[in-house]
Amino acid sequence: MKMNFNNKTILLILLFVFQLSFSQTKEESIGTETVNVVKPYSPTVSDAFKVKETPSIDDAGNQPKETIKYSILSVPVASTFTPSKGKAEGVEKSKQERLFSNYATVGVGNYSTLNAELFVTQDLGNNDYFSGMFRHHSSQGGIKDAELNDEFYDTALNIGYGANNRDMSWAVDLGYQNQIYNWYGLPAAFGSALLPGERLELVDKINPNHSYNTISLGGNIDFTEGVFNKISTRFTHFSDNFSSSENRFYLKPSFKVEVMDQSINTNIIVDHVSGSFENNYANDNTEPLKYSLTNFGIEPSFVILENDWTLELGAGLFYGLDSENSGNKFYIYPKVNASYKLVGDLMIFYAGANGSLNQNSYADFVTENPFLSPTLNMRPTSNQYTVFAGLKGKLANNINYNVTGSYLNEKNKALFKSNDYTEDLANENYAYGNSFGVVYQDVRTFRFYGELKADFSENVTFGINGTFNSYKNDGDLEAWNLPTIKLSSNLDVNITKQWYAGLNVFYVGERKDMQSNLDFATDPVMVTLKSYFDANAHLGYKYSERLTFFLKLNNIGNQAYEKWLNYAVQGFQVLGGANYKFDF
Repeated sequence: MKMNFNNKTILLILLFVFQLSFSQTKEESIGTETVNVVKPYSPTVSDAFKVKETPSIDDAGNQPKETIKYSILSVPVASTFTPSKGKAEGVEKSKQERLFSNYATVGVGNYSTLNAELFVTQDLGNNDYFSGMFRHHSSQGGIKDAELNDEFYDTALNIGYGANNRDMSWAVDLGYQNQIYNWYGLPAAFGSALLPGERLELVDKINPNHSYNTISLGGNIDFTEGVFNKISTRFTHFSDNFSSSENRFYLKPSFKVEVMDQSINTNIIVDHVSGSFENNYANDNTEPLKYSLTNFGIEPSFVILENDWTLELGAGLFYGLDSENSGNKFYIYPKVNASYKLVGDLMIFYAGANGSLNQNSYADFVTENPFLSPTLNMRPTSNQYTVFAGLKGKLANNINYNVTGSYLNEKNKALFKSNDYTEDLANENYAYGNSFGVVYQDVRTFRFYGELKADFSENVTFGINGTFNSYKNDGDLEAWNLPTIKLSSNLDVNITKQWYAGLNVFYVGERKDMQSNLDFATDPVMVTLKSYFDANAHLGYKYSERLTFFLKLNNIGNQAYEKWLNYAVQGFQVLGGANYKFDF
């Protein structure tokens, strides 16, 4: 062991000396020499030749693959696991409300008010059906400070028959309506120059009762194919208990023709009204009034649909025939409408200019104001043009809006104006300043309309709208009984599945009217009707899918405002009742 260790030591020493001497040799400095380049270096690449020989492969070492055979031995394994069957997650569905074809409603309230409705319909076959409607609304009166009887009755009955086929649907209906009202709006200053006993005796002689009767027969046809689009027609006979009589007939077919993916629409109008009144309200004139007016019109228009644009270009051509006064006249009106989707359905701009010759009738006037005297002068109203522009769309998925500005130019616009007291009609019950007549004026109106509707949820809906008008007449005439402001709002809530409620409020601004001869004076008196605010509410309870109870509250503020001059409305009104749905 000792000798070996020494030998290894000597060997390591020799290697170290040799390495040291080699390092010293490499570290010698290189002398400085001059190198002369005789010819620049030009590298060349010799041609490469592809080896043409086929290499030999020595596969002596390759062994053939052995074939491996294997098999799987299935051995049953006992298991106590049993997978459960999959079950679809249930979706909660609300029970679909059953729809009934018929209903009956009855309600009673203060002022001895009765409100009743009955609607029935029955299928007679696969396409045919029959329907009937009965309505009654009455009150025994009781308005505060009313010196004359103020009760009213309104009863109507309609029956109809129709059919819905693949190519068209049609329906006809026959109706009768009876209305009873009273001219109870006697001016407070009436007979102020008389002695109290004389005035009371004069008031006792007044019988303000008057009634209207309407018989109507009409029908309509809707086509799904062909040139005809729709045809509507109606005949109406209207009369009162003062021997006034009116007949009206209109026929309105419409056509639609498709040309190169565009449509040409054409409306045809034939509107005739004729009638008579036994008396004329003009002073010293008790001659009967007769009228016979016929409007013939055609309204062709060309509709263009292009991407987000919709454009309708057309005109209205009318001929007004006045058989009693020989006042025949030809009219031309614009019919231009356009809309453009600025931001899809969120913002749609629309504008247009339209005009028309509108037929006036005694029946239509009574629908708006039932306290008219049977002494009216009839003529049509020419709406020369209505120019408008606006925006509509959605502020959100559940909030819709609509704002419009318009300018109307109307010739012979019908306005209601209070009649003055006169003795020239042999003290007729409507000649004590307690009735209204119709005057015709040229009125230009600037109008702004705004509307907002919101469905906050399936159970809460809200709406509000307002109309602001500015009127301009020729001369110093006023826009009689036309308000400058009208506001309305409604709220409907489904409280639970059984309970629901609603609230409706509206505001009507001031109106102008005029009255004279209240105290046998000759100077007319300008009257400003005060603006009024009204609130109505209703509450309902669905006892079952068939039976519902309801409670209605009208004029909650108990305001004795006047809708027409000297005609105060009923105060706070309560109406309770039930609605029952059924099938035969």
